[in-house]
Amino acid sequence: MMGSVTLKKGKEKIIQSKHPWIFSGAIDKIDDVKENGETVLVKSTSGDPLAIGAISLHSQISVRIWSFNCDDKIDKHFFERRILSALELRKKIVDRNSTNVYRLINSENDLLPGLIVDLYGDFVVCQFLSAGTVYWKKEITDLLADLLKPKGIYERSDSETLNKEKIEKSSGVLFGDSPEALIEVVENNIKFLVDIKSGHKTGFYIDQRDNRNLVKEFVSDKSVLNCFCYTGGFSLYAKSAEAKQITNIDSSSDALKILTKNFQLNNFSTDNIENIEGDVFKVLRKFRDEDRKFDVIILDPPKFAESVSQVSKAARGYKDINLLAMKLLNIGGVLFTFSCSGHITQELFSKIVSDAAVDSGRTVKIIKQLTQSSDHPVLSSFPEGLYLKGFVCEVT
Repeated sequence: MMGSVTLKKGKEKIIQSKHPWIFSGAIDKIDDVKENGETVLVKSTSGDPLAIGAISLHSQISVRIWSFNCDDKIDKHFFERRILSALELRKKIVDRNSTNVYRLINSENDLLPGLIVDLYGDFVVCQFLSAGTVYWKKEITDLLADLLKPKGIYERSDSETLNKEKIEKSSGVLFGDSPEALIEVVENNIKFLVDIKSGHKTGFYIDQRDNRNLVKEFVSDKSVLNCFCYTGGFSLYAKSAEAKQITNIDSSSDALKILTKNFQLNNFSTDNIENIEGDVFKVLRKFRDEDRKFDVIILDPPKFAESVSQVSKAARGYKDINLLAMKLLNIGGVLFTFSCSGHITQELFSKIVSDAAVDSGRTVKIIKQLTQSSDHPVLSSFPEGLYLKGFVCEVT
């Protein structure tokens, strides 16, 4: 017998809006639940069936909806249909002749809450980030192995978000071969070495693919400063578009070493390439004091706000680096600036950039708004799925 969750009176509107989350405060009672992650029927106060979801006994998000069709049976065939649907979408939006690294399944936005699946050439990397996906991990892994025929499937369920679910972090081989320390992939015909075992996220910032490509339009014969450069994604695109000089800053010496290997992998000269290991905030202030100038600056920092309580501090950090960058740009220079913090809204990020512009004393024009690449779709009823915000700005 399936367990059930009964909503408080008036909370049926959550289901009517097709939002995939039900928070604990909306729940009146939970009946016949034996195991974290198991499937439950969501009911109204009058007992009417509303949806089917996965119960999370330790999270504020108590239920993640699998389906709003209560006749659906949540089993291996259900997951097969959802996975195939996500794969068909990627066939439409990813040029697989030039790119073999992209997101296959984007969690709630592909109607599989808590499941991230990325393709890295012959390998698949998975994150099981909710109680429901952990509950169905074996079935999902078997399906991915059967449908994709990868060389190996590697798990990277090591996100801090698992702490909120009280789920133990887990990494390692789920199927097939173990990946090498660095594997080679290609994105828009540019080669990258990726550490899928311990690199950031699942190994690479796949969500910036379209924005990296856009950078090529602005950098020919220009000096470029790539802040928080990681393994050089934006820098390689800039080099491919014949940037005159590129300065890279990152706090990780290991990332900078891979950056150098990536240049060599593409037979790009490292002449006029400057790599700086250090704190971006401190280096930017040093450049300001030295009156160094650049034509193009890229700010792609890590997530500054992990929770609502960190938003104010994060906003100050974003304003600080944007203010510094604006002061370091030559007249007519271009700023690419991003926030990947889900708790920093588009409106707030726009205000941060605007406030930085005022304090910089420069005239700043937003010429393009940016977001995550197209293989990271956003479900219309799940605005939280739009987490990456960015602007291209002209600074005079």
